[in-house]
Amino acid sequence: MNEFFSLLQQHRLITKGSKCEFLKQELEFLGHVISINGVKIDPKKIATIQYWKPPANLRELESFLGFVNYVRRFIPNMAGVTSPLTDLLKKGKFYEWGGEQQAAFDQLKLFLTTPPVLRIADPHRPFELITDASDLAVGAVLLQDFDEGLQPIAYESRKLKPAERNYPDHDKELLATVHAFNVWHCYLTGADVTVRTDHKSL
Repeated sequence: MNEFFSLLQQHRLITKGSKCEFLKQELEFLGHVISINGVKIDPKKIATIQYWKPPANLRELESFLGFVNYVRRFIPNMAGVTSPLTDLLKKGKFYEWGGEQQAAFDQLKLFLTTPPVLRIADPHRPFELITDASDLAVGAVLLQDFDEGLQPIAYESRKLKPAERNYPDHDKELLATVHAFNVWHCYLTGADVTVRTDHKSL
């Protein structure tokens, strides 16, 4: 504790006692629970998701996707999974909820009610980066090897732009890797990183 307060003084940081918690095993912070084991979605949020009904209009869809985007780091291939839903947001698009949208909604609810615990990155351990690309999106997962084996640090994905969808597979896979390095540059710059992709030519 002395070291902690010394650091605060050194950097001229001020804390408010009523907003501080010390010597706790877990902390709730902005919809997340942070512990020695990592970061997880607040169970109270998960309970809310379980009863979320399919969006009946654009406003409800935007609300749902807003929450999904907030916890995107917990969702593998979020951009690809949400594609049938985000397509409904396009200007001039008629709002029609069909089987494809319901399947995407159900899959997202499953991800969000059974989310992984994301480990907190250890700068002293090597990273493993697994990337992938499809005709709709590129995605990646950042991992590190702990005592329990490889554990996820975060997931990332984004939809391909119209021009990018015409790229050959080789370029899409490379784009996935470049995107991951751009997003996680704070972890990966100067770090020991192994990149894994399912495209042999890379």
